[in-house]
Formats: sequence, C-alpha cells, structure tokens
Amino acid sequence: MTSTACSLSSPSDPMSVFDRALVRRHRERAAPAFDAHDFLFVEAAERLVERLDDIVRPFPVALDLGCHAGAVGQALERTGLRARKGIETLVQADLAPALARRAARALPDVPTFVADEEWLPLRPASLDLVLSALSLHWVNDLPGVLVQLRRALRPGGVLLASLLGGETLVELRACLAEAELAVEGGVSPRCSPLAAVRDVGDLLVRAGFALPTVDAEAIPVHYAEPVRLLADLRGMGESNAVAARRRVPLRRETLARALELYNARHATPEGRVVATFEVITLIAWAPG
Repeated sequence: MTSTACSLSSPSDPMSVFDRALVRRHRERAAPAFDAHDFLFVEAAERLVERLDDIVRPFPVALDLGCHAGAVGQALERTGLRARKGIETLVQADLAPALARRAARALPDVPTFVADEEWLPLRPASLDLVLSALSLHWVNDLPGVLVQLRRALRPGGVLLASLLGGETLVELRACLAEAELAVEGGVSPRCSPLAAVRDVGDLLVRAGFALPTVDAEAIPVHYAEPVRLLADLRGMGESNAVAARRRVPLRRETLARALELYNARHATPEGRVVATFEVITLIAWAPG
C-alpha cells in the first residue's frame, strides 16, 4: 500500500517493485506511536484468528510473519485460540527491529526476531502453522516467499494470511491521480502493485500448496477529513515505498486539489469521508 493503491498482478520486474529498505524505515518511523494507528492491523488479526478456529487440528509450532506490534499473537491469547489449537511454541518476526521490540514487549514469553520476509531463516519442515496479517503485500517476490513458506511447513501444515488487495484506497487513488494530472500535467508512480484474488490463488498453486482458498473483504473506514487518512497511513508505516516513485514531495497545490476532490466525491450524509481497504485472506495446506 502507498498513499494510494492499485491492482497490478504481473509487474515486468517483480524483484524491484518496492524499496524494501524504505519499507523498513517507514515501519521504524511508525513504531513509537504505532498503537495510535494500528486499528486495521488489530481488525485484520482478529479476523485472521477467527478463521483458525474452523481448522480441526493442533499446531504445535507456529510463526507470526510480519508481526508488526504483535496483534496476531495478542488475538490468539485473548480468544484462547492459542491453547485450543495446541500452539506450544509461537514465534514472531518482523522486518523492522523497532516493531519487533514492541511485539516482544506485548508478549514477553514469545520469541521474537527480525527477519525479511523475502529471505526467511527457516528450516525445512519446521513449522505447523504460518500466520501473517497485512505484511505480504510489501514483498517484491511473492511467489518466492510462498515457496519458502511451503518448504518451511511440515506435511499437512497450514498457511493462513491476509494482505491488502487491489481495491484498497480506490477513492484516494483516483483523487490523487486526477489532481496530479490537472496541476502537474502527468501522473507519477504513487500506486503499489497489489494482487487480485485470482492472482493469489494461482500463486499458491504454483508454490506447491494444496487446497487453496482465497477470498476478499472490503473494510470501510470513516474519517472526519481525508487528511486524517494520510496521517494514519504514515502512522501505520504504509507510506509510498514504490521503487520508481518520484523523489520530490507532492506539491502542496496538488495535495490540496486531491483533498478537495475527496471531500466532494466521497463524503457520507454524516459529513465524513470513507476510505476502503480490501483485505484478501488465503488459506492453503502443505501437501502431506
């Protein structure tokens, strides 16, 4: 996700779509005040662990990949699902050291480490369950990450993850593009290439997973004004990290025009504005 989002399932160079070092810096910057902006991660974690309750089998060793501040682990504890699902060992990992430290403080008994989702230090057949809430949409090589996770799962192990989909922030995307075209005469890369449901299912099959199930939910979020949405995106660590982004800040005139369009087109009868987040959820099994 960036300050806008779009669907782009087949980038010409999938290894250089995102600046991963910048993704890490954005998360590091967001970490000190993350709990003031973490509502989407908390909601995604709650929805993710609800899906786990439908799977009838124990998961002795589980990994929360891209844990941010530990919302998934906290949801497992709060709902009692960690005990009910036999999760004897839960491990957390995040790209950003500052967020990993926050997750470790939230769950002191859970081992937590720093790891890049694209280069996972996981032994083959070492996990029974991989959980991931709203992190995988930032990886450059999603097929490669899925292959790594499939290899790390024991036969019959489960991958249960959510990521942002291509319909995320359609309102902001359109307003920014129109404003930039009108004010600056062109549109710069401000779109993250987010996957569509069909693409995610195909990638799971290509990675060697069995019985993949993929669906999407739209989560509308209401704001008093669109500038609060932009503040939340920064506070979430979800600012623009597209490798081909413009290196100059958005012009004040362009931003003002985009906010004006947003207020005019996406206001509710109550005088607020809506922002839509599409959350794609996937469940797949390691063959065995």
